This record gives sequence, C-alpha cells and structure tokens, in this order.
Amino acid sequence: MINPVIVAVVVMTVLCLLKINILIAIMVSGVIGGLVGGLGLSTTISTLISGMGGNAETALSYILLGTLAAAISHTNIVTLLAAKLSKSLKAKGILLVLIIAFVGCFSQNLIPIHISYIPILIPPLLVVMNSMKLDRRAMACGLTFSVKWPYVTFPVGFGLIFHGIIANSMTQNGVPFETTDVWKAMWIPGLGMLLGLFIAVFFSYRKPREYKNVHPEINLEQNVKFTSREWFTLLAIIAAFVIQIFTGSMPLGGLAGILILMLTRVIKVNEVDSTMAEGIKLMGFIAFVMLVAAGFAEVIKATKGVDSLVVSSANLIGGSKLLGAIIMLLIGLGITMGIGTSFGTIPIIATIYVPLGIKLGFSPAAIVCLLGTAGALGDAGSPASDSTLGPTAGLNVDGQHDHIWDTCVPTFLHFNIPLIIFGTIAAMFL
Repeated sequence: MINPVIVAVVVMTVLCLLKINILIAIMVSGVIGGLVGGLGLSTTISTLISGMGGNAETALSYILLGTLAAAISHTNIVTLLAAKLSKSLKAKGILLVLIIAFVGCFSQNLIPIHISYIPILIPPLLVVMNSMKLDRRAMACGLTFSVKWPYVTFPVGFGLIFHGIIANSMTQNGVPFETTDVWKAMWIPGLGMLLGLFIAVFFSYRKPREYKNVHPEINLEQNVKFTSREWFTLLAIIAAFVIQIFTGSMPLGGLAGILILMLTRVIKVNEVDSTMAEGIKLMGFIAFVMLVAAGFAEVIKATKGVDSLVVSSANLIGGSKLLGAIIMLLIGLGITMGIGTSFGTIPIIATIYVPLGIKLGFSPAAIVCLLGTAGALGDAGSPASDSTLGPTAGLNVDGQHDHIWDTCVPTFLHFNIPLIIFGTIAAMFL
C-alpha cells in the first residue's frame, strides 16, 4: 500500500517547487493524502477544516503583530533604526545577518517570544539590506537558524520543552533519560546547523543581489529625533513582548501593543481601520497558510499513515546500524515536513525508534540524538512550518522574497543536509 504521508509530502513539495500558490498546494496535497489514506473526500475535507483551529492562536498573532508592525512603520523609529545600522555596519551585510541570527536566538530562551520578533524587526531593516545589496536568502537562513538552533541545542526556554519531550519519550518507551542530559547528544547536530549557517552566509549567498526600494522616502542620511510619538511606540513594543512572556500568549501581547498605540494617539481613532487593513495585508496571507497547514497536519494524522511509515521503515533496516540511522532520520524528515512541527514528531516516532535503536545496538545517548535530529529535520524547509513562514513574513513585505525558492529551499539545503550528516555521525559514535 502507498503511504499517504509520503504521497502528501511529495505532492506538496512538487507543487510548491512549481510555484503553485502555497495555499492551493497544501490543500491539494492534503486532499490527495486523505484519499490515498482511505478517508474519503467528505471526511478529508471536514478533517482539514476542523483541524485548522490547531494554529488559530498563531494565525491571530500574525494578524495582530502585523498591525503593530504597520503602525510602527509610520513612525521615525523605522528611519532611526535603518540609519543607525547603515552607518554602524557600513555595508557589512554578512555581519548584519550574523548579528540578527545570534541575537534572534534569545527569542527561544532568554526572552521566549519565538517568531513574533521577526515581523516587527525585519521590515524596517529591508531598506538597509537593499542598500547593502544583501541577498535575502542569507537573511532567511539566519532567521530560521535563530528560531530553530537554540531549541535543538540548548535546554533553555523552548529548548527545555523540546529536550523534555525527548527525555519523556525515551522514559515512556523503556529507556529512562534525564532532560538535563539531552544536550550532551544534541550539541553535535547543532554543530551541523552552525556549519550550515556559515556556508549559507560566507559562500552560497555572499554575492550582491539587487532589490527595489519600495519605500524610497526613507533617507538613511537624515538626522532623526525621538519625539513622544516614538517613545510611546517603543513602550508598545516592550509591552507586547513583556505581556507575551508573562502570559504565554502572543495574541494578547500584540493586542496590548496596539491598545497602547491607540491610547497614546500614535494611532488616531480615524486611522485604526486603515492600520488594521495594512496589518492584515502584511501578515494575513501567512496567517491563513498557518491555519490551512494545521488542517493538513490533522488529515495526515487521521490517515494513520505516520504509524505505518515508522513500522515499515523498521522492516527495511535489518541489522545495519548505519542504514538504520539514515532511514530513521529520513523518515523523521518526511513526517516533520508533513505536520510542520518538530515537537509533535518526537512522540510519534519514539514508540518505534526507541526499541528499534536498542535492537540495533545504539546507546541511549545515540537514540536520543536520532530522536531529536529526526524531529528537528524538516522544520527548516517545510512550506508549512513557522520556522520558514516567520522569516518570509518579515522579508516579503515588499513582495520581493519568494517563500519557496528564497526561504524553504535555502533553509532545507543548508540545515537539513548538515543535520542528517552530523546526526548520523553522532549516532554511530555516541
């Protein structure tokens, strides 16, 4: 029997690479996956629609943060930020990518705001990137690195959650493992991701690339002063982040920021509708993609194709440790590409991977590495993952950055390939 997960992921990938609209690609591949999995057309459609609520909070976050970003774009903060960075970096595009990549890592641990910093920080910087003739594919790799590498490598913030899922999955399947020890296995795949970032920045996308300035009114040479309008805007940004941290709710943080801008009259009452419309235009499409992606994942789960895929992969391995490691990682890649979440992949594959790893003679640390790397694979490069949708949301506000060819393909090549190589090597020697 043809596995519905493989069919759905392959169809989605092919359609996306052919530049078919991402929404259509996800919906068509979800329907085909459901039909192949025996759900029937009506059940597939109803499952797709009912599953869309899975990303409702994230989608709403994009809309509200997009509105906040639209309001910010009309203040002098944009001009000031662009001018300061332009002068201090002096056309050093590589340095800009690396700074944002590593500072962005704090969004996963120190200040756990995940992707919400991207639609606020990146749009104002596009004029700086354009002046540097920076290839946005390099920045896309830097942004995806910032939201993925920390949780893969470090047990802090979202990383603590990810490592906890790995440790719990190990324990539940008969191999007790401490959350605090997971990083000792995962730092090696993390090193592979770091290498991938350096290859992207220093080699693959080093050459200058021309972009049009959609906002030519921004003069990087002018002296800009902070007024009360800018201070209130800064207050709104800080409030959005702080409230999100303490409540764990991105929508609430975004709403708080917007309300502060309204109360301080940075956004006037008669401008609220136009600002909201601009925010929806900015982030609405990405938000809806997130909704449909959740529905797609629900269809994939309903087919039970993931379980059969994991079981059938075990039958192919035989007794080879090397083949076992490679196949286990590739299966993880396919599953995560389909459901769009590393965190959700781990419990699914652990029921087979843990006993299979023991049978093949892998150490507990090696099994942890295989589990974590298999889960991490596909998050970068998946058209339906927030690790790719987030960077695109920031880089494509002027319509000059393609989600598939400028975000998904570069991040897939520069992070998934090193993860497979370094994950395999680690599993063989741990």
